[in-house]
Amino acid sequence: MVISATTTLVICIVAGFIGLWILFYFIPVGLWFTALISGVHISLLQLILMRWRKVPPQTIVRAMIEAHKAGLQGIKRDDLEAHYLAGGHVEAVVHALVSAEKANIDLNFKMATAIDLAGRDVFEAVQMSVNPKVIDTPPVTAVAKDGIQLIAKARVTVRANIKQLVGGAGEETVLARVGEGIVSSIGSSANHKSVLENPDSISRVVLEKGLDAGTAFEILSIDIADIDIGKNIGAVLQMDQAEADKNIAQAKAEERRAMAVAQEQEMKALAQEMRAKVIEAEAEVPRAMAEAFRAGNLGIMDYYKMKNIEADTAMRESIATPPTQAKPKQSK
Repeated sequence: MVISATTTLVICIVAGFIGLWILFYFIPVGLWFTALISGVHISLLQLILMRWRKVPPQTIVRAMIEAHKAGLQGIKRDDLEAHYLAGGHVEAVVHALVSAEKANIDLNFKMATAIDLAGRDVFEAVQMSVNPKVIDTPPVTAVAKDGIQLIAKARVTVRANIKQLVGGAGEETVLARVGEGIVSSIGSSANHKSVLENPDSISRVVLEKGLDAGTAFEILSIDIADIDIGKNIGAVLQMDQAEADKNIAQAKAEERRAMAVAQEQEMKALAQEMRAKVIEAEAEVPRAMAEAFRAGNLGIMDYYKMKNIEADTAMRESIATPPTQAKPKQSK
């Protein structure tokens, strides 16, 4: 198969372009020239070695150019490469250093890289130091001493504390402390009306507690945005207590009734037992009399005398007992 001259020329041109692309990829001459005319001195060999160290030369060179143009001193290529290999964000660190330099904020390269490696956005932290951030707290529920529930919302203005960003608590801690301070301030108020009349008293009390200690923020102000009246917790508690007292009284009354019923049943059982003993004793009388007749200890006259006495006793009892009124019979 014969290849034409045109086809050969096209193949050569394509191969040449591929070779040039490979050459300029591993030997970034354009990037080296850009750094050179920007005043950043970096050798072409170092750019080639960055490729082999898996470090993007564009990122390092752009960061060095930005730092040089901003007048930052002490930013070295090795430090930028080490920070990139450690998993940091080189461009964000340089942006933060430039912003801090322009805003007269004390921030060095070591602190900036430490903040970045700690997982915080160092550039956002610098911006928050210049422009304070406003955080809206969720509704905080508290109860005054008169038992009225109040629902307060606050707006907390904070500024980033650069020195406390590494190891300092975040926004959640600040919000939790502010909520605790609001609850404590409302709970110490004599009544809810005083809180509604002077909501700024809550802000003063909360600010005096130093809630930003150990956090990555500095609290500038705490403003009460809204206060709503909730339930009458005191009345609800009193109603619950009254209901509980009523249930306790009912339980005690039921216990006493059960004891009375048990005692009554016990007395009935005792009476039945005594009645059984009396019947048993009365059953012994005829037997004793028969035994006395057989033994000759009791005569006929004695027996009649005893019967006369019983009849006399029954007659006296009937006389002493008033007669009951008989109900008239209804004619059919």
